[in-house]
Amino acid sequence: MHIPVLKEEVLKYLHPKKNENIIDATIDGLGHAKEIVKFIKPEGKIIGFEWTPEVYGIAQKIIEQENLKDNIKVVLENFANMENVVKEENFKNIKGVLFDLGYSNYHIEFVKRGFSFKYREQPLDMRYNPEKQILKASDIVNNYSVVELARIFREYGEERGAFKIAKYIVENRKKKIKTVGEFLDVLEKCVRRKSNIHFATKIFQALRIEVNRELENLEEGLEGALNILESGGRLVVISFHSLEDRIVKNFLKKAQKNNLAKILTKKPIVPSKKEVLENPKSRSAKLRALEKI
Repeated sequence: MHIPVLKEEVLKYLHPKKNENIIDATIDGLGHAKEIVKFIKPEGKIIGFEWTPEVYGIAQKIIEQENLKDNIKVVLENFANMENVVKEENFKNIKGVLFDLGYSNYHIEFVKRGFSFKYREQPLDMRYNPEKQILKASDIVNNYSVVELARIFREYGEERGAFKIAKYIVENRKKKIKTVGEFLDVLEKCVRRKSNIHFATKIFQALRIEVNRELENLEEGLEGALNILESGGRLVVISFHSLEDRIVKNFLKKAQKNNLAKILTKKPIVPSKKEVLENPKSRSAKLRALEKI
């Protein structure tokens, strides 16, 4: 279901070795983790973070089915809390941390909370973990003011027509918007797009980021990752849109400026033409890495 992006490049920059301990901050369906395990066996361990209960369950099943429990443990937790989890698990000597950001096919096909505009009947929810999160995408669409909506569409979706779209939504929400389809019906009448991307792409991205505090959590997760890494340990991050990449780029620059780490990637590493052909969803991926001093 989920093809790991930049697999060979991740292994090159993470550089896992025999008996090392690694954090997979976004373990998902174990795409990268299963490759990393081959290098850290027999004593090396991976702690994987998964914030979505349904995907956490899938990861647990894969670990059982493929007999990986001696080397991989998954926790149902947000990577923003990485430092606390590592302390609770007494997980030490960490030589690598991997972030593969964004949502996966599992979120679209199995979670069924409106992460994609592919399924019109799904609720407009977008929470990764409904057990721990209150705010839904439908709450934002139905209750935010024009100014608030315009801000998230502009800042998180980089949508040029943010104010006009926000104004139209507020003026046309006399009936509560509950499903993906209902929201698409509204957007279709006010979003103008002269490109190949779907008219709802940027708005859906903005809502998902707002609902899940994605950018704030990323900043906290990166700080935690650098703190827990051993000297010589490596941090590898794959991002999929400019907002994430900007945060990662600035974080790496700051760490290097403060003599905490050295950047391993002068420019972001992007997928080969061959990989993009085989997995079109990889086309926007950018990999950046550092080594802790």
